[in-house]
Amino acid sequence: MTTSRASGSRAGDGLLRHRDFRLLLAGAAASQAGTQVALVALPLVAVVGLHASAFEVGLLTAAETAAFLLIGLPAGAWVDRVRRLPLLIRTDVVRAVAMGSVPLAAACHALTMAQLYVVAFVTGVATVFFDVAHQSYLPRVLPGPQLVAGNGALETARSAAQVAGPGLGGGIVQLLGPSVAVLANAAGYLASALFLRGIRVREPEPEAAPGVSLAAQVKEGLAFVLRHPVLRMIALSTGVANFFSAMLVAVQTVFLTRELGLPPGVLGLMLSASAVGGLTGALCAGPVARRLGQARIIWLAPVVTGPFALLWPLSGHGAAAGWFALGSGAVFFGAVVYNVAQVSFRQLLCPDALLGRMNATLRFMVWGTMPLGALVGGSVAEAAGPRAAVWVCALGFLLVPLPLLLSPLRKLRDLPASGTEHGAAAPGAGSGAASEAVDAPGAAG
Repeated sequence: MTTSRASGSRAGDGLLRHRDFRLLLAGAAASQAGTQVALVALPLVAVVGLHASAFEVGLLTAAETAAFLLIGLPAGAWVDRVRRLPLLIRTDVVRAVAMGSVPLAAACHALTMAQLYVVAFVTGVATVFFDVAHQSYLPRVLPGPQLVAGNGALETARSAAQVAGPGLGGGIVQLLGPSVAVLANAAGYLASALFLRGIRVREPEPEAAPGVSLAAQVKEGLAFVLRHPVLRMIALSTGVANFFSAMLVAVQTVFLTRELGLPPGVLGLMLSASAVGGLTGALCAGPVARRLGQARIIWLAPVVTGPFALLWPLSGHGAAAGWFALGSGAVFFGAVVYNVAQVSFRQLLCPDALLGRMNATLRFMVWGTMPLGALVGGSVAEAAGPRAAVWVCALGFLLVPLPLLLSPLRKLRDLPASGTEHGAAAPGAGSGAASEAVDAPGAAG
């Protein structure tokens, strides 16, 4: 079978004329749109519908992200043992069914916080497998020179959903109630599954490794990641960022509704306005990387945009609530610019047979901090108030760039690519070292 990975077309050429990539992009857009609606709707189901406390809302966020800590490593080894496209479709269906159970239970007056915790956890488990498989499948659809453009397009779709989704979600909650708004999330996952079913590029069945246990494969993925000194520092920095991002996600609904007095519709518009920065970052990521250097922007993005997080706790009633949106917009901009560059190099430099484990290892390391951050955020908000918790989040973001500034990245302009394709070690890395990669600082999605 011939895959598009072997193509040598120039980066960005005919990207949207590529039928399979269009379907992959459409699926990502549908899924992200639903997810962003649920970002507003699900916490409001708890806060408005079930009168949950700040700690209970934090526990809900922790339940959704706990899967990255609990099953993140074995998930990567398992993804490397199966074809990725069928897995993507199945996990979309699982997430749709889980989210669809919320409005059904609400209509029967049987919805409880216990069910929300289960729905959040099941959705999180499916998301672990989906995200690892999705990042590992993209290099099958696009050739290496087009990965930066492809990841930029996917980030644009996600950022556009972040702009439109929360406002739409807040409006639906205002008009029809939070439980009904969760249906949009389920519909987005189903639409994603239908788009993915139309993709024609298929992977061959992965070659079996007789006598190699799942534990041995997990260890191989860990060793692959940990040998690279730059990668370790990026993982540390992003783990810190995601810890404080999860704190913010856990407390922002309580902070904006109870501390600033925003109604659901305005809250949704506030989050949409914040996401404009992410959309701008997705559109600017390529030009910024070319002008400043793909290695340089990894540390420069959080250095420049991280301090804007201090605007979160300084926001107030009325027009002063706009400081929250401005701070989030700046942080999101830096996060997306960072993410496009590093994910592209991760996909380009890692051998296909290790992509799932490499992605899962990094997700475990940097997303495993999120349930802990959510629990800490809920606890601080419960004990000292939502604004105190937001202050902790903001000050925490000042720590994010420190590991990057202590790494060899500070002396590089661009990441090594030529002669290292598909897993060859970069200069200064141990044999088999992975490329620089993790999820964006400040982006918990």
